[in-house]
Formats: sequence, C-alpha cells, structure tokens
Amino acid sequence: MKKLFVASLAITMVFAGTKVSAQESKWGPDEANCKKYISFYETSYDNKDYENATTNWRKVYDICPHGARQTVLTKGATLLKKLIEKNKNNPEYRAALIDSVLTLHEERAKYFPSSSVNALNAKGIDIVNLLRGNNKAIYEGLNGVIERNQGNTNPNLFVNNLNSAIELFKIGEVSAEDVINVYQRNIDLVEKAPSATAADTGKKQQAKSDLEALFISSKVASCEELINLFTPRYEANPDDLALVTNIVKMLSVAEDCQGNDLFLNAVTSMYKLDPSYNSAYYLFRLNASRGNIDTAIKYIDEAIAYDESDASTDASYNYEAATLCYKNGRLAKAYAYANSALGLDASMAGKAYFLMGQIWGTTSCGGDEVERRAHYWVAVDFLNKAKNADASLADEANKHIGSYSVYFPQTAEAFMYNITDGQSYRVVCNGMQATTTVRTRK
Repeated sequence: MKKLFVASLAITMVFAGTKVSAQESKWGPDEANCKKYISFYETSYDNKDYENATTNWRKVYDICPHGARQTVLTKGATLLKKLIEKNKNNPEYRAALIDSVLTLHEERAKYFPSSSVNALNAKGIDIVNLLRGNNKAIYEGLNGVIERNQGNTNPNLFVNNLNSAIELFKIGEVSAEDVINVYQRNIDLVEKAPSATAADTGKKQQAKSDLEALFISSKVASCEELINLFTPRYEANPDDLALVTNIVKMLSVAEDCQGNDLFLNAVTSMYKLDPSYNSAYYLFRLNASRGNIDTAIKYIDEAIAYDESDASTDASYNYEAATLCYKNGRLAKAYAYANSALGLDASMAGKAYFLMGQIWGTTSCGGDEVERRAHYWVAVDFLNKAKNADASLADEANKHIGSYSVYFPQTAEAFMYNITDGQSYRVVCNGMQATTTVRTRK
C-alpha cells in the first residue's frame, strides 16, 4: 500500500510541474531521450504491452515538453485508465490516477487549442465514468466543461449534469432554483448547438427529450413553485424576451402548469416582443382552454397567416380551429376551417371529411319538410368520403350514417315536393352550401 501511494504521489507531482521551458525544438533540451522514449512507449502501446508502455510513457511525460505530441496526452489517459481499472480496490491510488487523467485532458486543451473542444468533452465523459456516485464532483466538473464548451458540449454531458444536480437537490446540497438554472442553461445550449450531420441532429433531439423527461420526472419544482419564482421576475421585466421565453418553456414542461395567468401573460408578451406563428398558436390554445373563443380564433387566424408556417402546419391549425368552432356551435366557421384544412393537406382528408359530416349532421335548417332534412344527405356524403379516405374511421362513420339516415324524407314526402331518388339537390343552410343527391326512405 505504501509503495502504491508513493507511486501515485510521484505521478501527481510530475503532473503538477510542466516541462515547458526555453528550448531549441519542440522536443525540449533532451531531444534524443525524448524521441527515444516516445518510440519505446508507442511500440509497446501498439503491441498492447501496456505495462511497458506505461513505464516508458512516464519517462516521456517527464522528459518531453507536454505540447510535443498530442498522442502523448491521449494515449497517456488511456494507459492511466487501465491502471485505474486494475486498482479499483485501492481508493487512494485510484483517486490520484483519476486526478491525473483529468489533468491530461486539461493539458491537451491548453497545448492543442484546435482540439480543445474534444479534449474537454473527453474530460467530461471521464468525469461521468470515473467519478460515478460522486454527484458533487460530477456536477461541478461538468459545469466547468459546459461553461467552456457551451453548445459544442457532448449532448450526453448536459443530461448527466442535470441528473447530478437533481441528486444533489435530493440531499439538500443545491436549491430548486439551482436545478432550474441548470435545466434552462443546458436545454438552451442543446437547442443552439450546431448540427453538421443528421446524426448530430438526432443526438441533440434525444438530449433535449432526455433533459425534459428528467426534469419533469424529478418534480424538483412544482407548478406553484415555478409560478412563485417567476411571477416577480416577470412583473419586474415583462418586456424581457429571454425571460418570458424561459418562463414559457419552464411552465410548458411542468405538469398541468399552462392554465395560469403567468403562462398566458408570458406567452402574450413573447408574441408581442417576437411575433411568430408558434407564439400565435400558443395563444390560440391558451385562450381556447379558457373559453375565450373569439380571442382564440383571432390568434389562430394570425398563426395561419404567417408565411413561415408551411401548408401542413396550416392544415393542422385549420383543423384545430374547425374542431373548436364545432364544439362551440359555430358551424359555418367550423365547416370553412375544415374545408381549408382539406385543401392544404390531402393526408387530412379522412378526419376533415368526418368532421364536415358531423357539422352538417348537427346543423338545423329551416324550410319545408324536405329542406329541413336535406342536410342529412350532405352529412352522409361526407361520412362516406371519410371512411373511403381513412379505413380506420369506417366503424365510427357507419354509426353516424345509420343515425342520420333515419331522418331522410320518405318517398311519398319527396314526391309531394316533386323530387325523386338520385336527383341532384342544392342545400343552402346556416351559411353553408353543398350539392348532394336525393335519397328517400320507402
């Protein structure tokens, strides 16, 4: 044990001192021995003779300037991690070796600036793997990596950083506000991170999803706590776009936390400060949930009008507006929105036709005996179109068709008004109009 401790102390002391001094070449004043031991350790390393590689690597690290060759630092970290694994039952020596590995990553970042991002990410990964169970060290270490790498941080490190913060919160070592700040910072950096490839985009999306799921499941901050935390901040700076955006994000991921005044006010401020179809849509949903139908319709119309929203999005918005209007008895508007959704995105045909059938089926028309029932023909027309467009709607459509068909006029009644089965018939009712076919009951 004493021998191991002395060995670790020696390593740590070597790491503590840098060998960068006035020198004629990058190999330092003892160029011959520097190159010799580099050759020795690399040969052993390539042959997987890690014991001799480690012995010769230590001499390289002692003799050569630390910026002589990047692989001295990367391969050195690998060799020391093998020692860590061998000495997992010797906590003192293992701790010293871990400190040395992290030092090598820092030296790589220092002496090879173009590799700094990769070096710090490698440090972060080793912090997570080597310090497992020490949440304070992981939390503080990853905070340092993230502050320096910002959006270039390995996405998994954001998740591990938040997890360590949550674990520290559970034992009272950090506050709920600390955890909230970590979550906000990390998710903002993930969203802003560059994506060079589809794989990068996938990793970002997974990290964002993991961060949200972790924060929600942790229940670190209840809706009430978030409201108490952010209400005075909002009241002090209602025109601070970054603040109101954060409030919207935080309350959006908290459970059942979108029905309060703070959320509505923050979204309204966000829309005023930075108008977009997304924030207009938010306001549609919020006002709809509160029964503010006219205001909700105003905002969904504004969302649809934005050039930035594509046809598929506009179709979805139109369908939601149609559903809202239908549920609130505004049938003509509901029909118009549903028709617009159908025209924008053919893939919505099934549910758009189904809704249009329900709209016609529940309207009430005036006039003679035939005119009062003609709207049921139109309803059945749309329901047949719905089940033809989407087979999954067939059962439900057939139920409605059956219930509406019983209201078709009898043959004798139709005859009295000079109309017969199969005849084309124009229906105009409650601001809606359609051409259908006469059908009677015998």
